[in-house]
Amino acid sequence: MNADALLEMDDVRVQYGRFLALDGFALRLHAGELLGLIGPNGAGKTTTLRAASGLQPVSTGTIRIMGYSVFEHPVEVGRHLGFTPDTPALYDGLTVRQFLDFIGRCYDLPRSLRSERGDYWLEQLWLVDKRDAKIGALSRGMKQRLAVARTLLSDPNVILLDEPAAGLDPAGRVQFRKLLASLRDSGKAIIVSSHILADLAEYCTHIGIMEHGRLIRCGSVAEVSGAESHEHCLYRIVLAHRVGDTAQRIANIEGIGEPQLDGDTITLSFERDRAQAADLLRRLLAAGLPVAEFRALEPDLEEAYLRSGIKQVD
Repeated sequence: MNADALLEMDDVRVQYGRFLALDGFALRLHAGELLGLIGPNGAGKTTTLRAASGLQPVSTGTIRIMGYSVFEHPVEVGRHLGFTPDTPALYDGLTVRQFLDFIGRCYDLPRSLRSERGDYWLEQLWLVDKRDAKIGALSRGMKQRLAVARTLLSDPNVILLDEPAAGLDPAGRVQFRKLLASLRDSGKAIIVSSHILADLAEYCTHIGIMEHGRLIRCGSVAEVSGAESHEHCLYRIVLAHRVGDTAQRIANIEGIGEPQLDGDTITLSFERDRAQAADLLRRLLAAGLPVAEFRALEPDLEEAYLRSGIKQVD
């Protein structure tokens, strides 16, 4: 056992008849690590989260949270684990406040702590004005946020979230990204299954790509996106105004790949190194180009996903 890992999965197999939902899945997740799981329908993402939470029996393998086997010590595991499924079960007849108080009672939290934490997470998940509303009257996005509040109420060390941004509007997604980053920075170990790849790149420390029950690639965001494996990257330069001989001025700068010109925007390949990038900007200005915007375009997760050969994101 890895004493530093908050979540350990070793050679986990989940089989339904002849169908192998998880095939030798292995993972170590440490404090402050946030893993984003991506993959097509049926890849095994939800099965992975359910198995890690102890809700899904496994055929073989071991799963430990905070050193406890999820199947041999479910009570101890429950004290350290929070799980939000993609379709959370809520009690429509209760108000939001009543529901969180009920969950707090299930965790044997003292009344004052139940109230304090309930108010805190209602504020963090933008539900304060809905605290006395019946759950059945909430929108899908509000129910999703309430499910996350329920998950976080016990202050778990390991957090598993299956499509947590489903139903959130754009503003809600921005706030939710900030919340996940805050949880990550507080030392939680988190897994998020999501198909919103652009969001994952902003708050994840690691990315795992799944297919047919296997983790076909896993590493830091930079490793998976390819940012660490290329000496060159694309740069986008936006000019303040068009210059008639832009192509010729760029051609006179050594070391630049074939530039693409689109109106006042230039895209070109050059060395990734920051010092070299600064020198490139200096030479563009020296060539008389009125640079208004200059930035590197890092390889993104969508490109990495397509390179993996998987044709569909669920």
